[in-house]
Amino acid sequence: MYDAEPILELRQVDRTFGTQDVLRGINLDVYPGETLVVIGESGCGKSVTTKLLAGMIAPSAGDVYWQGRDVQQLSANEKRRQRLRIGYLFQSAALFDSLNVYENVAFGLKQNTRMKAAEIEEIVLERIKDVGLPLNVAEKKPAELSGGMRKRVGLARALAMDPEIIIYDEPTTGLDPVMSDVINELILSVQRRRPVTSIVVTHDMHTVRKVADRIVMLYPLPRLQPGEDQIIFEGTADEAFEADDPRVYSFVHGDASQRLQELHAA
Repeated sequence: MYDAEPILELRQVDRTFGTQDVLRGINLDVYPGETLVVIGESGCGKSVTTKLLAGMIAPSAGDVYWQGRDVQQLSANEKRRQRLRIGYLFQSAALFDSLNVYENVAFGLKQNTRMKAAEIEEIVLERIKDVGLPLNVAEKKPAELSGGMRKRVGLARALAMDPEIIIYDEPTTGLDPVMSDVINELILSVQRRRPVTSIVVTHDMHTVRKVADRIVMLYPLPRLQPGEDQIIFEGTADEAFEADDPRVYSFVHGDASQRLQELHAA
């Protein structure tokens, strides 16, 4: 499907938390410049998958590769340096409540570069404008912002480090339809303006339709057949909406009939 080598890879990856198996035998490639959207029911391991790709957590088994290099074989300094190539927009934006917007956006630059204050200021103000916020928000605290504004500040912070890869974890959750579309347009705008690889975790089918180059769908382990792959679909948005697999078709169309039948049969 893609000529380039993957920029990120999971190979036979398992992830367990205590006695709970969340991911099993995951094989996934992420290619340079694409927007990969990860969908699936709550609790199926979508956010865990992105945290594994970003090196924020380690697999219980299997291997993670960044541009062909085994992450577990990297030194701590090299891993830290490589991780700076990845921007992460957390589900709740995860802003520092005690810092104002300017300080939140500048945080990574101050912690990880030797830039002068004037250089940092130029980047921070530019990124605030890039996400469609007025510059007068720079002195506000996160508590003074709406949910949509906090999401945009989180994106500005991710963009400040000029990452090659951006991971968006449920970027439209909790937002009204108009603000959700603003976030979708920002994802597209970032993709147009810079050579970036995007990974989007979402339940929002409007987001899927609007931004996805490729979709993968995960399914909860307890509901899989023995030996069945946890990634039950890979393809385009159009293919997902016409999928033969009733689990995929029901999910993307928001049709609960099959799930209700399963619950009644249980």
